[in-house]
Amino acid sequence: MDEELLTIGTFAARARLSAKALRRYDRLGLLTPARVDPASGYRYYRVAQIEQARLVALLRQLDMPLARIAEVVAADGERAAGLLAAYWADVEARLAGQRTLAAYLRGRLSGGSSEMREMFTVETVEVPARVVITETRHVLADELPAWIGASLGRLEEAARQCGGPAGAPYVVYHSEVSMESDGPAEACVPVADEAAARAWAEARGRAWQTRVRVEPAMRLAFTRIGKAQVAHPQILAAFEAVEEWIRERGLEPAGACREVYFADWDAAGPGDPVCDVAFPVR
Repeated sequence: MDEELLTIGTFAARARLSAKALRRYDRLGLLTPARVDPASGYRYYRVAQIEQARLVALLRQLDMPLARIAEVVAADGERAAGLLAAYWADVEARLAGQRTLAAYLRGRLSGGSSEMREMFTVETVEVPARVVITETRHVLADELPAWIGASLGRLEEAARQCGGPAGAPYVVYHSEVSMESDGPAEACVPVADEAAARAWAEARGRAWQTRVRVEPAMRLAFTRIGKAQVAHPQILAAFEAVEEWIRERGLEPAGACREVYFADWDAAGPGDPVCDVAFPVR
């Protein structure tokens, strides 16, 4: 046998991994043996593979999914580092949102509604009547982020052809959106030219269930949240905070709840304010 090759037991000891883990990494294509004996099925590894094995093990300690580990391992140094940075940014954003949700739940479970009020500042704003171009879809919670980005992108492009956007885009939830309930949700972009918007929807919007409607003037009760808090289920705390604020003041909901997106999503950091969670009230 080639002296450069190590048995799986020796390689596992030097890589500080178990033989079971090495077999699993082989099945997943993360770390393929240099040679497999066709008669015995024994796996043999090169000394040079030790560093790759340790990299896989370290990435697992970051709770990185195996599919993303495969991408990092297959990439060159600079791209691999970029993939790791992108993954960790996702982790930090998720943790920031979960931290807010955990604090809210501590207050809720202990009966401390005042803690919730301190976390979310609720205000009201008067919104004039406006023409909106919309797209409606039945979606579950895990499908929602991708659909919101795609639908608002399509509608904002349409608005630019119809006199330009006339306000911040928003999403209206006509029924609950969760992992069990699919809404529907309605993406909306205010437009300046109603006639042009109706012509666009008639000519090119049928495939996306696009329509144009006039939304009446309303009073909104809202709280402003950061990018990390927008993720489901963290955002539910913000919705409940606004609902409690409305009840405490003897007001009544006057329409479907909504999320108003007023900032550049891609440029925002996890803690930057990007969205107003709002309810029409009377």
